[in-house]
Order: sequence, then C-alpha cells, then structure tokens
Amino acid sequence: MDREYPFLRACRREPVSRVPVWLMRQAGRYMPEYRALREKHTILELCRTPELAAEVTLQPIDRFDLDAAIIFADILLPLEPLGVGFHFEKGEGPVIERPVRTAADVKALQKFDPTVGLDYVLEAIKIVRSKLEGRAPLIGFAGAPFTLASYMIEGGGSKNYLEMKSFMYRQPDAWHELMRRVREMTRDYLAAQIEAGAQAVQMFDSWVGCLSPEDYREYVLPHSAWVFEGLASYDVPRIHFGTNTATLLEAMKEVDSEVIGVDWRLPIDVARRIIGSDFAVQGNLDPALLMAPPELLVKRVGEILAAADAKNGYIFNLGHGVLPPTPMESVDAVIETVHGW
Repeated sequence: MDREYPFLRACRREPVSRVPVWLMRQAGRYMPEYRALREKHTILELCRTPELAAEVTLQPIDRFDLDAAIIFADILLPLEPLGVGFHFEKGEGPVIERPVRTAADVKALQKFDPTVGLDYVLEAIKIVRSKLEGRAPLIGFAGAPFTLASYMIEGGGSKNYLEMKSFMYRQPDAWHELMRRVREMTRDYLAAQIEAGAQAVQMFDSWVGCLSPEDYREYVLPHSAWVFEGLASYDVPRIHFGTNTATLLEAMKEVDSEVIGVDWRLPIDVARRIIGSDFAVQGNLDPALLMAPPELLVKRVGEILAAADAKNGYIFNLGHGVLPPTPMESVDAVIETVHGW
C-alpha cells in the first residue's frame, strides 16, 4: 500500500497520478479545531499527550484533501531529556532553561533512549497510523543537530546568532562534541519514529541559513550527513529541509537523502538546476501568499507547478510553515489548484 501513495512515489521520483501536496505546520493555529483545543491545553500538553497529539495531527487530514500527515510535535521536545529543559513564554517563544555555553555544559548533557524519553511522540505515531486507515502516509520529523544546538546555546530565539557563532568559532572542539551528541540523539529519535510507523521523515534545519557555505561545510554538513546515513537502511524517504538555504543547496546535495526541501527565496526551477536530477524537490510557496487575493494565490501556485518539473519527483509545499492568520479558503484553493494541475 505504501508504494501507491502519490507523496511517497514522488519522494522516490516514481510516476504519480497527481502532484502531491502537504503543508508544513498544516496542523495548527489557523484551524478553529486546533484553537478550540488550545483553549483547554498548552502546546506542551498537546505534544505530551499522545491522544491529543494524534487528534491534532488528524485535524487537517479530516478537513482537507492533503497527501500526507505529519505528526504533531515540537522540534525542541528532545531538550528536556537531554537535561537542558525549556518552556514557552507568552509573546517570547521558547526559553532554554539551562543554556549550553562551555565544554563542561556539553559534557553534562544526558544521554537518553528516545523510546523512553520521547515515548509519547512514538505512541502518538502509533495512534495516528491506526486511525489514518490508508487515507494518507504519515511523516515523522526532528530538528536538525545544528538548529537544536543553536537553540541550546542561544537560550531561545535569536536575530544575530552571536552566542552560537561565538561558541562555534571559539570552542570548535566543544562545538563538534555538542553536534556529535545531538546528532546521535536525532538519528535514534528518527529511527524510533520510523519503527513506530512513520512512513517518511523530515529533518528541519530552521536556522542553518545564517551560515556561510564555508561554515556550513565545516561545522554542520558532516553531522547532518551522519544522521541521514544512519537512516539509510530503512526503506523510507528522507527529506532534508532548511530555510534561507539558497547558498547552501550545492553543499546539501552531499547529504544522502531522497528529497531536498526549498523555501520561497529561490525560484523552484533555479533550485532544481542546482539540486540536480538525483533528488526529489519539495516546496516552495511563500506562506504569506496564503493571505493574498485568491486570483494572485492561484496564479503563483500555477507558476510554481509550471516550473517545478513535476514529472521528476516533486512535492508541493510551502517554503515554511502555515501562518496563524491563514484563511481556510486559501488552503482549499492551494490544494485544489495543485491537484487540478
């Protein structure tokens, strides 16, 4: 059955009956069903309660004709069992409770088994698989080692990444040790998600676009490659996604994955030429266009489809996540346009 899903076929660059589409953050604040749950529960309560995480994961699948579900979770969940800890401040975003700033902080990180420390995510995956009943495949995901390490060092969100870059440049040995610890956890976490039932996995490198190509190759690429190589024995597509990666795509090709995701800052046909024909491509509508007038939205979706070379492994997606003010009608318009292509 898995081989027949358009999304999984496109990931493997096999012929498809229609261009598949799913949306990053497709389960979330733009949906009234989700907002109703958030009135009763915090985001971490939703993530850590398997039945609720499964319900949120399925909300967009029940509402829209999407070609894949993605498990509802947060990329920072592993920071708790690592011993770093975090919480969300209203209006501030995530706050890291014990930032990593020294080699001693790196050594103090706790090793853990994701099947124990993140068992609630795996249980949610099992519940979702049992309820999807063949409607769509399920994607598992994790934050990339670089993005997680950056959060741990910065202590939260950042505009200039000064703490992280200072650590990386001034303490390279500690940096690579931190990346080795986080990459091992990331690989094991994604493997556990596959074993729980995820039919594809995506690694999000949300902050990697702040690096030059030289720094990416030296400080990040070997660790990202190690994660994906460790998942090669599983017969599931692996999606490598980062934001602001126009200057990094040439290097990202050196990572063993089936799919490379691209954001909206580079035309999809230009990204295709850089990435080459050995990868499927995912992307790349600007999420803000979902607030545009319907005729402009449909026009831009059509332009991406026309340029994407959909016959050689292509998955339509946004260049990043759905924004909270997004009208439901815009999501319908995107899906209808893609499937009518």
